[in-house]
Amino acid sequence: MTLSRRVAAEGVATAFLLAAVVGSGIMGERLAGGNLGLALLANSAATGAALVALILALRAHMNPVVTLAAGCNGELAWSHVPALVGAQLAGAAVGVAAANTMFELPAFVLSHHARHGAGQLMSESIATFGLLLVVTRVRGPMEAALAVGGYITAAYWFTASTSFANPAVTLARALTDTFSGIQPADVGGFVAAQLAGAAAATALSSWLGEK
Repeated sequence: MTLSRRVAAEGVATAFLLAAVVGSGIMGERLAGGNLGLALLANSAATGAALVALILALRAHMNPVVTLAAGCNGELAWSHVPALVGAQLAGAAVGVAAANTMFELPAFVLSHHARHGAGQLMSESIATFGLLLVVTRVRGPMEAALAVGGYITAAYWFTASTSFANPAVTLARALTDTFSGIQPADVGGFVAAQLAGAAAATALSSWLGEK
């Protein structure tokens, strides 16, 4: 695709991803009757399914660290990276606004959901490390879509942070005071942990060589 089409694909795909993450969190919490496990199950299943569909339909990264890894691996021109990351960040904000509005909430409200501590940061680093290994080691659009969707669904449950594993998602989720939100004060730590995990996974994948 041309750069303009890739930018459009990234923006649209990331908007729908955040609509799925935030919207399913709101719906799950409202219907679960206080059962947080059931709400998380709904949230993780919807997110994983949305990832599979969006990757297959739009071939989008929806994640700045995946785009940066593609630049490092020579799969993407570095001159394209800023535009694609910008589209991901903008699309993520649009998706949050859409989800909040669909459920008759203000488009943007800063979250009060605290997510901090060593365990949370370690979780984000591990979650992003695993995601980047999957992204860089799996070949083929169908295989990649299923692997990424399945991995994120699982990582919701095996990490203490519920696996954001995406700086654009993290920043956008600070704009919703709902089930999937994160308070702005905790965003920086999450993003730093994600970048560290992504860098380590990209280096390991490069060292391992072609799959």
